[in-house]
Amino acid sequence: MMIVDKFVAAVQGILQNSGFVNVTWQQLVMIGIACVLLYLAIARGFEPLLLLPIAFGMLLANLPLANLAASSETGLIHYLYMGVKLGIYPPLIFLGIGCMTDFGPLIANPKGFLLGAAAQLGIFLTFFGAMALGIFSPAEAASIGIIGGADGPTAIYVTSILAPHLLGPIAVAAYSYMALVPIIQPPIMKLLTTKKERQVVMTQLRPVSRTEKIIFPILVTIVVSFLVPDAASLVGMLMLGNLMRESGVVERLSKTAQNELMNIITIFLGVSVGATATGEVFLSPQTLAIICLGLVAFGFGTAGGVLFGKLMYIFSKGKVNPLIGSAGVSAVPMAARVSQKVGQKENPGNFLLMHAMGPNVAGVIGSAVAAGVLIAVLK
Repeated sequence: MMIVDKFVAAVQGILQNSGFVNVTWQQLVMIGIACVLLYLAIARGFEPLLLLPIAFGMLLANLPLANLAASSETGLIHYLYMGVKLGIYPPLIFLGIGCMTDFGPLIANPKGFLLGAAAQLGIFLTFFGAMALGIFSPAEAASIGIIGGADGPTAIYVTSILAPHLLGPIAVAAYSYMALVPIIQPPIMKLLTTKKERQVVMTQLRPVSRTEKIIFPILVTIVVSFLVPDAASLVGMLMLGNLMRESGVVERLSKTAQNELMNIITIFLGVSVGATATGEVFLSPQTLAIICLGLVAFGFGTAGGVLFGKLMYIFSKGKVNPLIGSAGVSAVPMAARVSQKVGQKENPGNFLLMHAMGPNVAGVIGSAVAAGVLIAVLK
């Protein structure tokens, strides 16, 4: 009888110390959300390279008694999260992006800088909108507004400095809206342009020399860093990667940065950011407001680029297709492909991809500069 009693006590002890007994409703909801995000990444292909590790990190963080949240004081996730907290991962992501980016279309048509800048309208409008709600501090409002730049690493970088407690919901919102670019942007583009404007065929861009491509990253690094020092880490690493690509003398380093290094950092970044989304933080009215404001930011960013494209259409006497302005958000190269798709649907002979790539890569620089401005003012 004593043996039976001990066995029953042992079983009861195991159950009492198991997750089945200690799970909270918040954890169950977050595990469900994580599974939905995993489905979107795997079955629907929505930004799988980052959405999958983010979703799994969210799953790990909400396992009862596992102590795998980024906020825990020990463990693998805690130490991986230090790369986010110390601002290491986003600049390294920018290094890889720089190695994969061709700035030729922007160099050939520098007016793309204006469209890239105009598309940052969503960041600042949403910042003031979030402040007007009265439930966010200036630092939190800035972190929400940066979602409008459609640049996940930049959103994570700004939030890790200004409002690290909101990192989970802001990262999920930023990457979700990036994945939904082909769904969100076309209705806004069509609403703000006429059929005649969408049918405009633009002339071919001029060839860009190797010398121009080498000088460009060096010049941009100097100018941006002098103007906005807080943007230097993002822009500097972006331009270092591009210089490695265009110089042609460090091909091995360039391939490593855009493949092995990029893949490793993506895993670390995704899992550790996802592990910040615990039920206590994520399931709040603030999170719902962040999701809604993120969509507003993204919509206004797209609208800002398109409306400035309409101005260029007017001043160029119909030579600029306003659709390329929507690519000013920095979801590279997806936003440029959307401009191409919408334009070609109106005119099968229209090829806007290279023209849209100029504002698209300008948007990457623009969002980094906007991030630097916000950090300089609010940190």
